[in-house]
Amino acid sequence: MKEQDEFFMRRAIALAQIGVDAGAGGPFGAVIVKNGEIVGEGYNQVTSTNDPTAHAEIVAIRNACRKLESFQLEDCVLYTSCEPCPMCLGAIYWARPTQIFFACTHADAANVGFDDSFIYKEIERPIEERKIKSINFLRDEGLTVFNNWAHKTDKTEY
Repeated sequence: MKEQDEFFMRRAIALAQIGVDAGAGGPFGAVIVKNGEIVGEGYNQVTSTNDPTAHAEIVAIRNACRKLESFQLEDCVLYTSCEPCPMCLGAIYWARPTQIFFACTHADAANVGFDDSFIYKEIERPIEERKIKSINFLRDEGLTVFNNWAHKTDKTEY
């Protein structure tokens, strides 16, 4: 790792502590960097905002995308105080940064009460065996909108 990587990772860890001290949510922080400059950062704000999606990485992605005026984080690097959970990992892949650095592992997070292994297990299960009941209906009506999107000539693909 480069000295610069250590600097940005320490900022992500510091943000995690800021969130803990503020009582904002769990002990997680994240920084997004482009061309050596922080373009977005955040800490977990789940409990302070009553938003289960306000994980550090999501907050940082939202801030970076707003600043860059883009829905993708091309040529960006994400530094996060902990290995991303499944939700954050999905958002990271959609945002398309070039690299992720993380400090703590998902096992470290589980040791302090943030165990997301059940989500990975649920994703692997057939839909009918998942703990949250999921019912597929009105598919034909939903497909109409998908078909309209498929034939739209002025869409922005992502």
